[in-house]
Amino acid sequence: MDPKATFEETGLLPELLKAITDIGFKSPTPIQTEVIPIALQTEMDILGLAQTGTGKTAAFGLPILQLVEPEVKKVQTIILCPTRELARQITSDMESYATYLARIDITPVYGGASISTQIDSLRRGTQIVVGTPGRVTDLIQRGALDLSNVRYVVLDEADEMLNMGFKTDLDFILDATPEFRQTFLFSATMPEEVARIAEEYMDQPLEISVGSHNKTAENIRHEYYLVNHRDRYQALKRIADFNPNIYGIVFCRTRRETQLIADMLIQDGYSADSLHGDLSQSQRDHVMSKFRQKHIQMLVATDIAARGIDVDDITHVLNFNLPDETEVYIHRSGRTARAGQSGISLSLITPKERGKLKALKKRLKGKIEEMRIPGAEEITKRRLTYWAEQVANSDTEGEDIPGISDVLDGPWKDMTREDLARKVISAEFSRLIKDYRNAPDLNANAGSDKPDKPKRNVDYKRFYISLGSKNHINPQRLMGLVNEHNGLKGAAIGRIVVMKKFSIFEIDKGLASKVWTMNGGEFRGTQFTIQEAEIDFSDLKEENRGRKKQSNYGPKRGKKKSGGYGDKKKYKKRRY
Repeated sequence: MDPKATFEETGLLPELLKAITDIGFKSPTPIQTEVIPIALQTEMDILGLAQTGTGKTAAFGLPILQLVEPEVKKVQTIILCPTRELARQITSDMESYATYLARIDITPVYGGASISTQIDSLRRGTQIVVGTPGRVTDLIQRGALDLSNVRYVVLDEADEMLNMGFKTDLDFILDATPEFRQTFLFSATMPEEVARIAEEYMDQPLEISVGSHNKTAENIRHEYYLVNHRDRYQALKRIADFNPNIYGIVFCRTRRETQLIADMLIQDGYSADSLHGDLSQSQRDHVMSKFRQKHIQMLVATDIAARGIDVDDITHVLNFNLPDETEVYIHRSGRTARAGQSGISLSLITPKERGKLKALKKRLKGKIEEMRIPGAEEITKRRLTYWAEQVANSDTEGEDIPGISDVLDGPWKDMTREDLARKVISAEFSRLIKDYRNAPDLNANAGSDKPDKPKRNVDYKRFYISLGSKNHINPQRLMGLVNEHNGLKGAAIGRIVVMKKFSIFEIDKGLASKVWTMNGGEFRGTQFTIQEAEIDFSDLKEENRGRKKQSNYGPKRGKKKSGGYGDKKKYKKRRY
């Protein structure tokens, strides 16, 4: 691979070279350097091992645009990808590449949008279809999409499509294409099912692996914070406060948790929004538009929803939960430090997740640093310095503001410079000061395997609240409910036990008198009461154990038969 290769040397048409020059492409990425000439000069199938952000779309998109026949108004290329967002992104990119070409139609098809509109577009004629497997399958079954003239097939992020359960759809779609075609398969990993597809549907593919596939970028700094489970949201807030210029993605495991964390951040005054599979396409588009325009600083998302996000200047990737697989972590961290920039990938890790941390350290070859969650003084100093720099570097000219002289000669007339500065700063940082008054240390004891014990340096008082799991309350929601009330935001909260009809929680004894302001409040339309709790947590544990024990009585259940897999063919790598 020539590190000084140019796009002119790949064999692309002048019209394509002009378009990518307009876009700002200067030199091809490694995957583009390898794939484009082979795609243009041969009919070989190509298996590309490369992660998101390496320039795959241009690698397959540019040669396909050069190879399709504009005068033939039939589907000549089918590009499959896992999500609606990625389908839209690929379509947008390819339309940009095709700016100076003779008319080539590129039609995106995906769920969450009107299928009748997509059918009408297909009937008008198109050369390239970009879609998700589910919608493509539906269109084929309706007779609206004919793949019998397809010459090029692209499977982008094949591993993710299989992870999302599209195995049957992929088999159905590939069976609907001609036997003689050129197939491009791109995947960040090579699980067994991807190998099966390569063996069954590709003809002696040329494997192109850009370096060590799924290799982490050298300009990403990896950090982790050891924090008790119950303190993760508060830790996230502190990290956001400590990084005032943050522009990042917060990854959560589930759709429900994603929405909850986003709602809590918004409620606490942060610039945030959520992206997950329960949103409609118009909602997703609206959120992504706000994020790309930097109208929101933190996008809270699931792994699947984040597929297709193509934003170059993300500063932070924040793992609210550490993923089970290290490869997923690598995928996530690859969202930052793109286009030659640097970035930070940080994770909130509980003491119980040391096994995952050990595996991650091995995968990163030790290049992950333990950090301490900043305290009130550190955060306040950092924010004050940032604010002062922003004010000092502002282009606003004070003397041009109408009425400024009257204000200076009015209520501020007799103030000293120091008094004025203190009042202005106190007003500007009132939320921060309030949040971090009496704020506890959130760093977990690295030597403790029982992170949920109350911190020894806080004296707690115990309260009963008439909300339980039947009211859809959980520890995080209960913490959010407490934080809503005046004087309790950021309060140190100890143990929380949620039962079916009620919950018990501990709170800093010094703030106990303010807990009564919650009494008579509402949660999701249900009014609740607050009382001091005399019950001990150990009694609740005994009650739980009793219930579990009773559930074992009754007829014995047969053991589930263990399933097995027969010998499966292994994909044989071929290198040229």
